[in-house]
Amino acid sequence: MKLAAPFVLLSICASAQDFADIHIDRVATGFVFAEGPVWSRDGYLIFSDAPSNRILEFRFGEPASLYRDKSNGASGNAFDAQGRLYTCETHSRRVTRTDKKGKIEVLAERWQGKRLNAPNDIVVRRDGEIYFTDPAFGNQQDSRDLDFYGVFHLSRRGEMEVVARPKGRPNGIALSPNGRILYVTNSDDRNVRAYDLDKNGAASNERVVVPRIEGIPDGIRVDENGNLYVAAAKLEVYSAEGKPLGEVHLVETPSNCAFGDADLETLYITARTSIYRVRLKAKGSVQY
Repeated sequence: MKLAAPFVLLSICASAQDFADIHIDRVATGFVFAEGPVWSRDGYLIFSDAPSNRILEFRFGEPASLYRDKSNGASGNAFDAQGRLYTCETHSRRVTRTDKKGKIEVLAERWQGKRLNAPNDIVVRRDGEIYFTDPAFGNQQDSRDLDFYGVFHLSRRGEMEVVARPKGRPNGIALSPNGRILYVTNSDDRNVRAYDLDKNGAASNERVVVPRIEGIPDGIRVDENGNLYVAAAKLEVYSAEGKPLGEVHLVETPSNCAFGDADLETLYITARTSIYRVRLKAKGSVQY
């Protein structure tokens, strides 16, 4: 199934990778708020439709199908090297892991005895180190136990620590190709921050790499060259140093994106009610 996207515009700086002759298709639609896309090595895209309380599965050329009902307001998703699915559940205010048999395990739901705000997005390093954001949007603000917004690190040994407590709300999260830099978008400060990670997953050297983003930055992904793809008012592309490389304009505001297909040269973009598909010559970076 291929749905036309007649008003999609694309502009990429000539100094960037070769993005010539890119075509953008709307490949699925009819959702309330599509978010949290991640590609499975088994050949399909997983994404959340939080308002409808579902996680959905999409295979190119087929309609989206139900992956999980009653998802507890699932938002961000990630896979690890074993093919297990990690999910930020905003309604239950926890992070879960689902094995390939469907068994769900709670990994994080409290910090120092207090419930998390509403975990939003997550990434898993190839060695099993986990990072997630914990902001609070809308009515989530009314039920907060914590007095800060957090970026958290959950080690493969199950130990949890705070990476950062920004004044603004952290949102999207991603890793550099070598897993040594953590990137976090901040929706209130409208920037992307970076943190150096050591071999044990500990973070240091917080810095802003992309300032003054137009719109509200949400999800973020990285290609194999370290370039950043940030969903905001439009999808913006930056170098690892924060230099603007180009932008993708959609008829709907993008929420997130994920590289997929067998060669990882397709960018799937979640944008409100729809999923868009863009074939690139840039290959995505994944940690599994």
